[in-house]
Amino acid sequence: MNWKTRVSELLGIQYPIIQGGLAYLAYAELAAAVSNAGGLGQITAMSLETPERLKEEIHKVRELTDKPFGVNFAIGQHGRPYKEFLQTAIDENVPVVSMTGGNPSPMFEMLKGSAIKKLVLVAAKRQAVKAEELGADAVMVVGAEGGGHLGKDDIGTFVLIPQVVDAVSIPVIASGGIGDGRGMAAALCLGAEGVEMGTRFIATEECIHASPAYKQALISGSESDTVVIKRSLGSPARAISNCWTDQILSLEKEGAGYEKLKDHISGEANKKFIYDGKNEEGFGWAGQVMGLIDDIPPVKELMDRMVKQAAEAGSMWCKWENE
Repeated sequence: MNWKTRVSELLGIQYPIIQGGLAYLAYAELAAAVSNAGGLGQITAMSLETPERLKEEIHKVRELTDKPFGVNFAIGQHGRPYKEFLQTAIDENVPVVSMTGGNPSPMFEMLKGSAIKKLVLVAAKRQAVKAEELGADAVMVVGAEGGGHLGKDDIGTFVLIPQVVDAVSIPVIASGGIGDGRGMAAALCLGAEGVEMGTRFIATEECIHASPAYKQALISGSESDTVVIKRSLGSPARAISNCWTDQILSLEKEGAGYEKLKDHISGEANKKFIYDGKNEEGFGWAGQVMGLIDDIPPVKELMDRMVKQAAEAGSMWCKWENE
């Protein structure tokens, strides 16, 4: 099957499969593995302590792969200035920058004149249109099934994708609820030209920073074992349901504001679960796609399997059309 799309051509990759930013998890080992397997791996900028650490991580990726990779900027995080980090990515001439959360306009200003490809994660048609106006090279469109931070409208990926495809002229990348080749084939049928996956890439051998407990939760849990927290703050996000998220939801129900919630939803609480597996002291992001995860393969095995499965789904469609 020919996997050449505008996304694969834009990014210089074999398969139009992109690994999500994954706060505190998307580092050189995972990014390089995805890129070496034919997709676009990414490292997370705002989970690093300093711009110097980002520079080190970029150099490490380049030691592990000669393929294109991206740097993700979660620009909506509380109190984290990103301009020095972005300047580091510009100085290092990274191939791709992706932006999630917050207002990306200042980033576009800084990226003017560079050859860096610009991807923007959106959760609504209006956001996609705005991203195109700002100069995005492609939009990654996440539906309500996704893990981590989502849109406020609770629109599913497979309703949102065709709406955005019809509204913009730049390539659309589907995100949320995609974890195998069938989801990839379906997204392409809806007009997307690539897919982004976050949760599925956590349950891989090369996601070395994720605790065994986190990965096991993804395998043993179902699509019903996630909850959306932070709705009361206007920034809904999907996580694995556990006793810690129960506390967060209880506080939100009581009307707690950010000051009362901040320790429960902090990066430190996130790391206590994803790094140390402390179920009673922290939480881990995950999408409903965890209901499709039943193993922890090497990245290359996962991607080869996805591509084969997507090709088989496409062949089946051609067979039906010819009958």
